[in-house]
Amino acid sequence: MRARDMIAAGTPVIELTIGEHDIRTDPRILDEMHRRAKAGHTGYASVPGTKALRDAVAARVTARTGVPTTRDNVVVTPGGQAGLFAAHTAVLDPGDTGLFIDPYYTTYPGTVRGVGAKPRAIKARPRHGFQPQAADIAAQADGARSLLINSPNNPTGVVYTPETMQSIARTCADHDLWLVSDEVYDTQIWNGTHLSAWQLEETRNRTLVVNSMSKSFAMTGSRIGWILGPEHVIAHLIDLSTHTTYGVPGYIQDAALFALQAGEQLEADIAAPFRRRRAMAVELLAHTNAAKSAPCDGAMYLMLDIRATGLSGEGFANRLLDQERIAVMPGESFGEAAAGHVRVAMTVADEMFAEALGRIIHFAEALTPRGP
Repeated sequence: MRARDMIAAGTPVIELTIGEHDIRTDPRILDEMHRRAKAGHTGYASVPGTKALRDAVAARVTARTGVPTTRDNVVVTPGGQAGLFAAHTAVLDPGDTGLFIDPYYTTYPGTVRGVGAKPRAIKARPRHGFQPQAADIAAQADGARSLLINSPNNPTGVVYTPETMQSIARTCADHDLWLVSDEVYDTQIWNGTHLSAWQLEETRNRTLVVNSMSKSFAMTGSRIGWILGPEHVIAHLIDLSTHTTYGVPGYIQDAALFALQAGEQLEADIAAPFRRRRAMAVELLAHTNAAKSAPCDGAMYLMLDIRATGLSGEGFANRLLDQERIAVMPGESFGEAAAGHVRVAMTVADEMFAEALGRIIHFAEALTPRGP
């Protein structure tokens, strides 16, 4: 808010706070959206999602995961956030406890509370590279009904390893937990392998995967996503959609179908700027000890450890804004586990990003006490 107020008052600020592309939706997708709207697909659309779109999503999932998937495993939602809310409505009753990993996307606790349940955070600590530990999940699992995970992760940029995902599956099975997996950044993998929760055979019958067009196709404002899950749960979620959102506009679904059918190259083109900027960041950060990045293997963020400066994430972010006119998010905004960190969104043009990150590094170095 302070950064926005400064900008409104005419003060130039480099904003590295927003998890949104600095490019807009591809004109070809918008042209298809316009064409389908002009053709008349502006009335009520199929509430579960059009058969063609659900088939395309199922084909995408099958191709990426190797798990046979059909439209009966898919319900279309008005974006990923609506998908998260619907998924928790399905797996939690009022008074239940829903677990989630800290650091977390800021809506997670409110989403659990919104369905009448109690949120409980499980810390993924910096010393473990922000990989959740099975023992920590098990220690908090008594009385809980679900676990929400997010990989590639916002805010850290960490991709959960296959070993981490397998340990999560075993823990969910052992403690009778539903697994809700937010995988909206699954096309932004810079290093390593993304293992979808849908690939975890041990828990597939108790797993709901949330995804969307927002990050993979720069369609954040179009509000279109989906939930992937067991057929009987998807049937109930379709019933929920009938009584809540009543579906997604047909011309937007048609545009999403066009985008998915355009092939993986379009997704790669959308991801390319973040891949470049991540490589730039790795090079810049290799020469300093004042700001160290968590393993940035995916998504559009860096999580910088600035504890060497002696400041909290909030203190560092405020001083950086005041003195350098650069806005970043304090790690404390995303939970206790990210204290002493700041999140940097790689969502400005390459040249501006390199300049801003270089200034952040120099700022941190100036604050870091030097040894004897």
